Amino acid sequence: MLSDEKLAQLRGALEEERSQLQQQLAALGGSSEGGPEFDENFADSAQVAAEQGENRSLAASLQEQLEEVDHALAKFTDGSYGLCEVSGEPIPEARLEAMPATRVRVEHAQS
Repeated sequence: MLSDEKLAQLRGALEEERSQLQQQLAALGGSSEGGPEFDENFADSAQVAAEQGENRSLAASLQEQLEEVDHALAKFTDGSYGLCEVSGEPIPEARLEAMPATRVRVEHAQS
């Protein structure tokens, strides 16, 4: 079982990660489609389209990470943080330190 001190450290790490992800998502903002604005009159529309696609992909990845962090933080509230969602067994401390938002023990992780 994790000590109260370790739980506080992990929660702090998750809160910091959430803040960083929110900042990164905000930095990608600008247009109503969730990405930065591009000059539609720019001569190389293929380059603009590629950059827009990259930004949408990055924003989706950041949003997914943010949802995982929020899920982990919610588990602190209901008292289930640190328990594998598959087996119900405690997740080893080393795994939680490496991946504070993990949901499962390593043997249940998808490869």
